[in-house]
Amino acid sequence: LQMEQTKIIILLADDHQMMIDGVKDMLSKDPGYIVTAEANNRQMAYEMLAASPGNFQLLLTDISMPLLSGTQLCRMVKDQFPHIQVLILSMYNNATAVQEAIFAEADGYILKNEGRDELLKAVHRITNGGNYFSQDIVPIIYNQYHKQKIQDEQISHLSAREKEILGLIVKELTSEEIAEKLFISKKTVDNHRANILVKTQCRSTIGLVKFAIKSGLIE
Repeated sequence: LQMEQTKIIILLADDHQMMIDGVKDMLSKDPGYIVTAEANNRQMAYEMLAASPGNFQLLLTDISMPLLSGTQLCRMVKDQFPHIQVLILSMYNNATAVQEAIFAEADGYILKNEGRDELLKAVHRITNGGNYFSQDIVPIIYNQYHKQKIQDEQISHLSAREKEILGLIVKELTSEEIAEKLFISKKTVDNHRANILVKTQCRSTIGLVKFAIKSGLIE
């Protein structure tokens, strides 16, 4: 009985029963973990957790399932049951999926094509208070962070006036219209526009629009 109490209690959510069975089989070979509940959709998983949150320490969930996405479920769990760790299992190694998982505060993210050793390594790291992202995911996280860092630096180089003019450029105002609106000369606007292009490393107005959206200057 004492041994049972030391096990990490897991809820496994995936819309493919074969996947659930496979993960359960891999975890069953380690005496430290036990899957006590399984769900085939996110809503069912959430209801199980909400009914008895103290009975679970770890949620293993796929990122895309019916009724509620894995990242939505993760965000709800982290908000309402912060003691429960979340490991996302996914087929997707694209930047968007990874970024969504990180924003949802997932404790880890591994790909479904990883083997048993990778799964156990991730579960062990997470249940011991750490984070775990598979090796294929790490470069994506780094690249996203690096891009964001560059954008942050580019934004910080813009003066208040340049940010104001960039906002008007994005709204498709001409240099003449911007000059009239800000009570400055068209030449001054053109100079600001040239400086903005250099500082943001954009080559066109379309480039500036994309930059402004990515940087959060406009919705």
